Amino acid sequence: MSAPKIVTSRLVLRSWRDRDFEPCAKLEADPRVIEFLPWPGPSPRELTYRAIERARSGLTENQYGWWAVEAPNVADFIGAVGLGVHTFESDFTPCMEIGWRLAYEYWGKGYATEAASAVLAYAFETLHVDEIVSMSNVRNRRSFAVMERIGLLYERDIQWPLLPEGHPLRAYALYKLRREDWSRFKPALVNNR
Repeated sequence: MSAPKIVTSRLVLRSWRDRDFEPCAKLEADPRVIEFLPWPGPSPRELTYRAIERARSGLTENQYGWWAVEAPNVADFIGAVGLGVHTFESDFTPCMEIGWRLAYEYWGKGYATEAASAVLAYAFETLHVDEIVSMSNVRNRRSFAVMERIGLLYERDIQWPLLPEGHPLRAYALYKLRREDWSRFKPALVNNR
């Protein structure tokens, strides 16, 4: 089975290529990009390589996961957007989460919103997922803006359970969107692209 590809008006969400490694490693090492991610500093190159391999096989095996994002006529790789399942112990798990990470030079152009909107449509219309969540550190206002633009609604603040008590990034906000709400929200989103 081949990995699903999603095409929007400006973007191609595709499986990973070997040549995506260098720009992805650069993205993962940028302190502006990883400021609110719960790991201590830039991701080592070996971890980036393993993450790309997991993403590549996950897309093929599961028909969802993290896609490489390409902006034709702009750049072959601008970041990643995807879906992942969380099973850690919490009152909102198991759940499917949507997330994104773009290289800094592509922020503020609407790419994250466009890619995430397409992945939401895929999750609800192709995978028939009932609910999608998204979570981020409470200081990450840029991610909250994307969440709200694609229709997710603030649910509540949480403590990220995979980080120890007192960790400075442990305070998170949880956003959710149910498929029936997406069905009502989708026409407005499509008309505002």
